Amino acid sequence: MPIRIKNNKHTNRLIQLLIIAGDFAVLWLLLYYLVGTIPQSENWDDEKERAFWMVCTFAFVVAEYLFPSVIHERVVGANDILRRSTKLVGTYTVLSYLLLRAIHFMSRFGWQLFAMGLVMLVSIILLRFIERWLVKKLRQSGYNTRHVTLVGSDKELQGLYQKLTSNSTFGYRVLGIYGDIEGLTADGSVRDFEALLSRPDDLQLGDEVYLCVPRNERELIERTAHLCDHRVAKFYYLPTAEEKLNLQPILIDDIGVMTTYTSPLEEPLNRLLKRLFDIVFSILCLTPSALLLPFIVLAIKRQSPGPVFFRQVRTGIDGRDFNCYKFRSMHVNTDADRLQATKDDPRKFPFGNFMRKTNIDELPQFWNVLIGDMSIVGPRPHMLAHTEQYDKLIDKYMVRHFVKPGVTGWAQVTGFRGETRELWQMEGRVKRDIWYIQHWSFWLDLRIIWMTVKTVFKRDEKAY
Repeated sequence: MPIRIKNNKHTNRLIQLLIIAGDFAVLWLLLYYLVGTIPQSENWDDEKERAFWMVCTFAFVVAEYLFPSVIHERVVGANDILRRSTKLVGTYTVLSYLLLRAIHFMSRFGWQLFAMGLVMLVSIILLRFIERWLVKKLRQSGYNTRHVTLVGSDKELQGLYQKLTSNSTFGYRVLGIYGDIEGLTADGSVRDFEALLSRPDDLQLGDEVYLCVPRNERELIERTAHLCDHRVAKFYYLPTAEEKLNLQPILIDDIGVMTTYTSPLEEPLNRLLKRLFDIVFSILCLTPSALLLPFIVLAIKRQSPGPVFFRQVRTGIDGRDFNCYKFRSMHVNTDADRLQATKDDPRKFPFGNFMRKTNIDELPQFWNVLIGDMSIVGPRPHMLAHTEQYDKLIDKYMVRHFVKPGVTGWAQVTGFRGETRELWQMEGRVKRDIWYIQHWSFWLDLRIIWMTVKTVFKRDEKAY
């Protein structure tokens, strides 16, 4: 019989229970202080106060059921924490108000519940970040780990290995490797693993198995999946690099088909939400920009003759061209539609250089957002010459035009802003743009905006 590897599912459940307990502690502490702020609460009898506490607690139970914490999962981003915490607290606040009204709770408590919701949201978010830090420390100490087995020789498996083991806070431990993966010591070949499937008592699988072989090896895939089911281990099939087309299922009426790319922005409601946010946010940004306009015009005119605004044709949604507006930060030149700005570009004048470093030159693009050519967040629009150039060099380059271009984007806040001297830099930008399209959410947009705002106060070395 194989040596049994300790399963950490019970540890995950314990973490979940502790997180839930912490949430209820926050709720009851805030309710204790809330009762004293409700008008006429000093006249409540025991039955009425008990009803108030029970209704609020029941509402929170429902909210926890609908939007449980994901802190126990291996990879949890700030985006997930903010989104789930907001939904949790928002659901609780609305539901508790409606239930109290439904039982004809006569005291006025609406504003008090709303204020409590705001305090609770801040408290829960802070608690979540503390909890995530504690879970990471727990995993770094060797607890709450997941033992994995890797099978295959494709480069996709090597990339997965690096992802799983690059951060000790993920809590992954590699139990076995079967295949020829560059730089790694294997326990055997893929054929050795296949032979061990006939002697399962001699084979360790751990908690998760990742199999990366060609799809025509159907028997090997089915036998591995069957053994994983028998061992209560999670089975994952990773397509090889040659077969990885990123196909995703969709429905055309009742017919299932496969497509290369899908996006949450294909949903009309999501597009409407994003457009409404764009309109409101652009108006809020254009209003103070109007106050700065006279000073910007004077500074540009004093340092460089020519127009105040720079207009350039760039590639927008669905590959359509549009006029992108900026404050002019360079002297008028014939290379503007061909060459990117460089660090010590002689075309820049002093105030223009300042505008580029502080992003002031981008302010007119909020007009592009308001009229619908751009969005606040999305892939950055490129000049036509670069669209033509990189479409020939990068296979998936044009995919980034499935959505509106943005004033800022996921690529820009994750290290791929500014000049792209090497092809790999543009490939990295495109890869992040496509990831954003496929994983869009309103909360992700808010996170990108916040990360962009921080660069205004923290100097970005690539802002030139």
